[in-house]
Amino acid sequence: MSTLLLRGGRPWGHDAPTDVFVQDGVIRSIGPSDDAADVEVDAAGRLILPGLVDAHCHLDKTLFGGPWVPHPASDALADRIATERRLRSELGIPDVERITDLLTAMVAGGTTSTRSHVDVAPELGLTGVEAVREAIGRIGGRIDVQLVAFPQYGILSAPRTAELMETALADGVEGVGGIDPAGMDGDPARHLDIVFDLAERHGAMVDIHLHDGGSLGVWELELICERTSALGLHGRVAVSHAYALGQATPAEQDRVAERIAEAGVTITTAAVYDFPVAPVKRLRAAGANVACGHDGIRDLWGPYGSGDMLDRTMHLAYRNTFRRDDDIELALEAATHGGAVAIGRRPYGETRDPIAVGDPADLVVVPASTPAEAVVARPTRDLVVKGGRVVARDGVLS
Repeated sequence: MSTLLLRGGRPWGHDAPTDVFVQDGVIRSIGPSDDAADVEVDAAGRLILPGLVDAHCHLDKTLFGGPWVPHPASDALADRIATERRLRSELGIPDVERITDLLTAMVAGGTTSTRSHVDVAPELGLTGVEAVREAIGRIGGRIDVQLVAFPQYGILSAPRTAELMETALADGVEGVGGIDPAGMDGDPARHLDIVFDLAERHGAMVDIHLHDGGSLGVWELELICERTSALGLHGRVAVSHAYALGQATPAEQDRVAERIAEAGVTITTAAVYDFPVAPVKRLRAAGANVACGHDGIRDLWGPYGSGDMLDRTMHLAYRNTFRRDDDIELALEAATHGGAVAIGRRPYGETRDPIAVGDPADLVVVPASTPAEAVVARPTRDLVVKGGRVVARDGVLS
């Protein structure tokens, strides 16, 4: 039995400083505590947040921590895919050392769970899955990593990809991905047939990259919602990017948001560059779950990214033009509970506090007066707790 006591901090959602007592990886009490603990931390004057969740990254692609690589691709999606396809072998992608470096930075920044899409294709096999798993082993349980078998080069357009995705799922990969059923593969119904069939047969989560814009993208999004409802997969399906939703009129956003909420589909956004960003406030008003992630981090898709989810949260709030504290907290919610819901890691309900008794003890202590200040200032994380274990202090792994 292990215990941890955070003394005198200010848990998000609680009005006054108090204690948080953790036993065997679970929050047992929030309030003044006389309990003796194996580890006691003075958190006075500091904010306690839930562990950050990066609900969409690509660990297998990263060049993080290595020599600088000038970005050679144009802005076109097809060119970025082709460039990566051409250069990844030359640059040694996937690289276990780089993946480990990135996971280390993520943990030090307070990320306690992440979902990583891992490329699966005939020319790659399952090398990405193997590399990420090796890196996960090196990080010593400091972060949960959920893998998604991701068909970066399409399913129908890259024969044998579906078979490799099935092999990955049979080997324990937890999620199955898709990408632009119309724009990439030209046959939305067949593409989704394959993805959802794999999910049903293997009990897998679903996460579909949807870059297709305009009315086509909205139609595909509604088609995914329809499949999700028909198969009873409420809470197990996410759509990443959903650029078309960001392009839609406010009235159409409201209509589709209600459909998304009804189906229990998560919208995951990275708010990158000037690409359309999901309307967080409208989605949450409709009751839909919203998650946040980095997407690529220093890879052949783009040179940016730090692995710091507070930094990503700031971008999400900024792109949504959030200025009020309560609005900024919506972005932080996406980077904590929303992400946890997306990957099936944490219970969450509309009326509960962000940190509650019975939660897994994934926590971040930061020198900030409010959650909004933490997002805007992005201070060094004083303490990171994973499953009741202190895994980082002052930006360095413990």
